[in-house]
Amino acid sequence: MTDVLPYRAMAYNNAWANHRLLTACIGLPPDEFTAKRTGFFPSLRATLNHILIIDHFYVDAMEGGTLGPAAFADQEPCATVVALKEAQAAVDRRLLKIVEALDGAGLQRIISVHRGTSIQRERMDRLLLHLFQHQVHHRGQVHAMLSGTSVSPPQLDEFFAVGEASLRAEEFAELGWSEEKIWGGSEA
Repeated sequence: MTDVLPYRAMAYNNAWANHRLLTACIGLPPDEFTAKRTGFFPSLRATLNHILIIDHFYVDAMEGGTLGPAAFADQEPCATVVALKEAQAAVDRRLLKIVEALDGAGLQRIISVHRGTSIQRERMDRLLLHLFQHQVHHRGQVHAMLSGTSVSPPQLDEFFAVGEASLRAEEFAELGWSEEKIWGGSEA
């Protein structure tokens, strides 16, 4: 368990941050959700959809699928925050299932990532780290974009500090999680 614990914790933190961010975005009026903003993608909707489609791309590969570039066919598959929150939660659950099943050997497993004209072969641990970094990067952009709206951006920069468990207990309950579930008794 020691080898996979950091990846497991990152996967849970990733899903929690997505939940927290999208819950805040539900309070946005539709025009603020789609308004042109400064960022790598031109709106909150475009950025959040990008996170989702990249998750579909990599999670499918980790599951052994061959979705590949078809993941990018629709750059904004979700028109509303509610639809995005549901779709993101579904792919987050798939990623958690993958990470929950990992062991040390599973972290070393080679994943085939279908890039259209080629197949990229990458170790699971490296692919997971790439995906988590991608998520953090774009959630940070969404966080900054939210600062220019009527909705305050939620705190996303904490990483499951032991002394702050009570501050996330309600969200963990919404997600069906516990500190024990994430840490397996090692930190709870």
